[in-house]
Amino acid sequence: MYNFLAAEPASAGASLFNLLWPLALMFVIFYFLLIRPQQKRQKQRNMMLLNLSKGDKIVTIGGLHATIVELTDDTAVIRVNDATKLTVDRSAINTVRSQEDKSEA
Repeated sequence: MYNFLAAEPASAGASLFNLLWPLALMFVIFYFLLIRPQQKRQKQRNMMLLNLSKGDKIVTIGGLHATIVELTDDTAVIRVNDATKLTVDRSAINTVRSQEDKSEA
């Protein structure tokens, strides 16, 4: 008769390892394919928002093209055309298109 209790401790440790290494491998793959690139994009966006300045031509998340007139810590006043100025959150700015000559501002 085969004694199952004698073989159990060695196979239990090996089977636990065999179950966990694919999970660890999947976590590493997810980290390099999903988490790390997202963190890089977030860092670049935060740097872009910190480096905003008066006169920058921007595009908002809603697709509005404008020029920055005033900046505070949380908001930006943007000029859409000669007569229209809007106040938006800094986080609503999606991209910076270009900068006007600073001497004009």
